Amino acid sequence: QLQFVESGGGSVQPGGSLRLSCAASEFIVNYYGIGWFRQAPGKEHEGVSCIRSSEGSTSYADSVEGRFTISKDNAKNTVYLQMNSLKPEDTAVYYCAPVRPVNWPDCVIYDDDYWGQGTQVTVSS
Repeated sequence: QLQFVESGGGSVQPGGSLRLSCAASEFIVNYYGIGWFRQAPGKEHEGVSCIRSSEGSTSYADSVEGRFTISKDNAKNTVYLQMNSLKPEDTAVYYCAPVRPVNWPDCVIYDDDYWGQGTQVTVSS
């Protein structure tokens, strides 16, 4: 089963930037799309952004549109999330996972078995 290792999280001040990386254990092109998700304390997982593995179409949640950019490098089997103009409400653990084709352009995890360790993002002054 495809597994991911998320990295790049950290603590930044409001307005700062971070770049998250998601390294896959196998070819990401084998899956329809890969998404970034986040979970804030006491809240459900939220789909943040996702990208189609083949031609690279992207989708963003309204809360991050214009601030976050998702990209991929198929040769490295890696998906990135560039996060700019970070806000305190972006604080969460961020995860990446395959997404369900039927729900596109909404980012819905393909199966809960794909949740990994995630990477913590904290935005605070």
